[in-house]
Amino acid sequence: MPLASAVLAAIPVAFAQAQDFVGLEEIIVTAQKRSESLQDVPVSVLAFDTQKLEELGVSDMDDYLKFLPSVSYQTFGPGFAGVYMRGVASGENRNHSGPLPSVGMYLDEQPITTIQGPLDIHMFDIQRVEALAGPQGTLFGASSQSGTIRIISNKPDPTGFSAAYNLSGNMVEYGDEGYMAEGYVNVPVTDNIAVRIVGWGRHDGGYIDNEPGTQSYFPPNSFVDDNFDRAKDDFNDLDTYGGRAALKIDLNDRWTVTGTVMGQVQESDGTFAEQESRGDLNVVHFFGDNAKDEWIQGAMTIEGKISNLDLVYSVSYLDRDNTGETDYTDYTYFYDVAYYDLYGSGLSAYLYDDAGNFINPGQFFQSEDLYSKHSQELRLSSPSDWRFRFVTGLYFQRQTHSIEQRYKIGGDLTSIFEVTGWPDTIWLTEQNRIDRDYAIFGEMSYDLQDNLTLTAGLRVFKAKNSLKGFFGYSAGYSSRTGEAACFDQTDFDGAPCVNLDKVIKEYGSTPKISLSWKIDEDRMVYGTISRGYRPGGVNRRGTFPPYVSDFLTNFELGWKTEWLDNTLRLNGAFFYERWEDFQFSFLGENGLTNITNAGAADMMGVEADFLWVPTDQLTLAGGFSLIDADLTEDFCVSLDADGQPLSEALCPPSEFAPSGTRLPVTPSFKSNLTARYEFNAYELPAFLQGSVVYNSSIRPELLPADTDLVGKQDDYVTVDFSAGVEFGNAALEVFLENAFDERYEVNRFVQCVICTGTYAVVGQPRMLGIKFGQKF
Repeated sequence: MPLASAVLAAIPVAFAQAQDFVGLEEIIVTAQKRSESLQDVPVSVLAFDTQKLEELGVSDMDDYLKFLPSVSYQTFGPGFAGVYMRGVASGENRNHSGPLPSVGMYLDEQPITTIQGPLDIHMFDIQRVEALAGPQGTLFGASSQSGTIRIISNKPDPTGFSAAYNLSGNMVEYGDEGYMAEGYVNVPVTDNIAVRIVGWGRHDGGYIDNEPGTQSYFPPNSFVDDNFDRAKDDFNDLDTYGGRAALKIDLNDRWTVTGTVMGQVQESDGTFAEQESRGDLNVVHFFGDNAKDEWIQGAMTIEGKISNLDLVYSVSYLDRDNTGETDYTDYTYFYDVAYYDLYGSGLSAYLYDDAGNFINPGQFFQSEDLYSKHSQELRLSSPSDWRFRFVTGLYFQRQTHSIEQRYKIGGDLTSIFEVTGWPDTIWLTEQNRIDRDYAIFGEMSYDLQDNLTLTAGLRVFKAKNSLKGFFGYSAGYSSRTGEAACFDQTDFDGAPCVNLDKVIKEYGSTPKISLSWKIDEDRMVYGTISRGYRPGGVNRRGTFPPYVSDFLTNFELGWKTEWLDNTLRLNGAFFYERWEDFQFSFLGENGLTNITNAGAADMMGVEADFLWVPTDQLTLAGGFSLIDADLTEDFCVSLDADGQPLSEALCPPSEFAPSGTRLPVTPSFKSNLTARYEFNAYELPAFLQGSVVYNSSIRPELLPADTDLVGKQDDYVTVDFSAGVEFGNAALEVFLENAFDERYEVNRFVQCVICTGTYAVVGQPRMLGIKFGQKF
C-alpha cells in the first residue's frame, strides 16, 4: 500500500561493533536488591540494557512490553493500562474502586504503580529494564503478586561529561504525522558531584476518525442528536513532554546521596478504540473525548556502608493528576432501547428540563483522579561473596486516590434530577481511597557447597485500605441510592453527603525457598517455591462484603545457561502457580463495579529467552511463553446470604463460569524474534534489523457470556524493520513499524452491562519514519 513520505526523525542507534568479538557481554541486574550477574540470579529475569533498548527503538511502555514473553496487557488508551504476568489476570476493568494491580512497576527504587495502573514513562536515557516473572512477595511485596517490572535510569556520572540528542519524524498509515525530540546532558561539577538533566517532547499523530453521524432516541422524547461540530479525521493525537533532573554526591568513598525529580505530561484527544459497528478505525461520538495525565515524582536514595554491610535508604513521593472527558452515549442509547422494549417508552422519557420539555438525553462523564504515593524503604545487606549472606529491611507505603466522576446529561437537566450542587450531573462519584502497606522482610542465602546454594525468605505485612465519600443519584431521581442512601449529611469534598465509609485491615506473610545448583561456570539450574499477595478492599455496594487478599503460590524450575564459547545464552523456567480466592471485578447494577473473591485458578507453563551471536556481525534474540491458565472451581458472580458464590444450579447463566474456563487477557502462546546484521557500508558502520512478535488469541473477559458479547481478540503477528548507518558520533536510521499493517487488538469492551456496541482498542497502523541522533 502507498505510504505518505517519511519526515525527519531520530532515536539513538546503537553503534556497530568495531572491535574483535569476544562473546556475550555480562548483564548486571538488581533483581535481588543487590548487584549481580544476570546468569547468577536464581530468578526468572529478562533484562534489556541500554544498547538493547536503543536497538529495539523503545520509547514507551508498549514498545518493551511486547518483547517480554510472560507479560500481557490491556489498555483503554495512554495512562490507563493493566499489566499482567504468567496468566494471572481475571479481566479487571481498572475501576478506581477496584482491586490493586497484580504486577509491581518500579522506577529505580520507587514503586510507580498507582491504583488504576502504572505510569507510562517515556523511555529515554534508561540504563536497564528488568522483568521479574513470578511472585516477588518477599523483596517487593504488595502488587508484585505475579511479577515485577523495574525501570532503572542512568545516574549522574562525576567521571566525565557526556550528552546526546535525537530528533525524529514519522507518518502513520491512514493517519497523521508524528515527531519527537529528546536529549540529555551529564555534567561533572566536581570530582565527586555530578548533575544529569534529561528532557523530551513527542507528538503522536492520530489514526482514528470521528465520523459524522446522528443518534435517534425513542418516543416520547424522540430527540435526534448529531456530532457534525465534532467530526474529525485522525482525532486521537497524543502529546507527551517531560524531563528528569538528578544530582549525585559522593560524600566519600563509602557514602553516596542521589536525588531525582522527574515529571511528565500526556495530553490526548479522541479515543484509541474503534467502534466496530462504524467500520475500520472509525467511531461516531457526540461529546468530547480527551485526557490529560500529568505527574511529578521526587526521590532520594542514600547508599553507604556500615562496616562490611551495605545500607540503602530510599524515599519517594509521587503526585499524579489525571483528568478527562469521555463520550458515554452508548449507556443512554442502550438503556433507551431496553426501556422502550419493556415499557413502550425509552429511558430518555425521564430526562427533561425544569419546564418539563424533553432534552438531549446523551451522556458523557468528566473525571479527575488525583493520586499521591509516598514510600520509604530501609534495607541492609551483607557482601555477596559471604558464604552466608542476607538482605533485610523495613518498608512503608501510603497511596491515596481522590476520585471525582460526573456523569452529565447533554441537555439542561431539571434540578430535581441533578445531584445537589452539581448542575446537569445525574450521577456523581466523589470519594477518597487510601491504601497503606507496612512490611518487614528478609532473604538469606547459604552456600551448602561451592556450587549449591539454599535461599529462604519471608515478608510479614500489614495492609489497611479505606474508601469514603459519595456515589450515586440525587434523591429526586432515585429513592434507593446516592443521596437517598446517605447516613452522614456532612459535605464531602463538594458532594452533598456521605453514603460510603468502609475500612478493611489485613495481616499476613509471604515466604520463599529456593535451591540453586551451579553445574559449572556457564550453567545453573534452580528450584523455587514462592508466594505473592495482593491486598483486599471494600465494595461500595452494601450487598457485597469486602474482598480479601488473594494469594499466588509458585512452583518453579528454571535454568540459566551459556553455550558455544559464550556466544549463546539460553534462560528459562517451567512453572506451576496456584491462585487462591482471586479478586474479580465486574459491572453490576447502574454500571457500578463490584468485586468478589472468585475461587481458585491454576497457571502452568514455560517461558524462555535466548541471545545468540554466531558471528561478530549477526545477532539473534528472542523468547516465548506457553501458558495454560484455567479456573479450577466453578464461579458465580451472585452471592448467597453468607457472601458465597451461588451454585451452578442457582446461578444465572450470564453470571456463571465453570471450572476449566480459561483466564482472560493472556495469550496461550506469545513469542518474538529479532535478527540484527551489522556491516560496513562504504567504510561506515551500518546495520539491518527485523523483529517479529506473535500473540495467540485471547479472551478479554472471564465470564463466557461476557466474552460472547464482546468477542475474542484474534491472534496476530507484527513485523518491524529498521536500517541505519553511523558517521562519527552521529547515527541515521530509517524504520518501519507494523510493516504489514496488522490490525491487532489490545482490548475489547462495552460501555455498560446491557450495551451491545463493542469497542476494540487497536494497535497503531503501519508507521514509517527516519531518525537522527548524536552522542558526545
